Amino acid sequence: MALSQNCILNHQEINHKIRRIAYQIYESNAHRDEVVLAGIQNNGFILAEKIKEQLDQISEINTVLCAVTIHKKNPSEAVTTSLKPEDYSNKSLVLIDDVLHSGTTLIYGVKHFLEVPLEQFKTAVLVNRNHKKYPVKADFKGISLSTSLNEHIEVSFDSEDSKVVLI
Repeated sequence: MALSQNCILNHQEINHKIRRIAYQIYESNAHRDEVVLAGIQNNGFILAEKIKEQLDQISEINTVLCAVTIHKKNPSEAVTTSLKPEDYSNKSLVLIDDVLHSGTTLIYGVKHFLEVPLEQFKTAVLVNRNHKKYPVKADFKGISLSTSLNEHIEVSFDSEDSKVVLI
């Protein structure tokens, strides 16, 4: 039996959500010179790159990308980043992932960044699923969905045919 897919967001809608998130980040950081966009590998980093593109178009804020690697099957393993802690220390940082499901990945990312003093710390996701196991929330979100635990959200970032589907 094949699983049916429901398209939640198409390419144009995803781009609109990303632009809106970029404006929200800009509004939250308008008085700052720099903001660090820390994207959780893989799709979270792709989303961070897309948000950076939008921020660079709409603001003069220097945006710095940081790749965050969290072992999704065993998140208690050490979190690694492409930047050294002193590169984001005392700065505004936005931790970005594609989907907030149980909050496990995001909470371990938050834990990692809390070990360094930050000027401001926010989170952003494209899809918020409302099935949190941990007390973590997305400060900036593209869309919130109430889904069953059996359903799965898949985000595909293709250059011309990005989409979010519910499986």
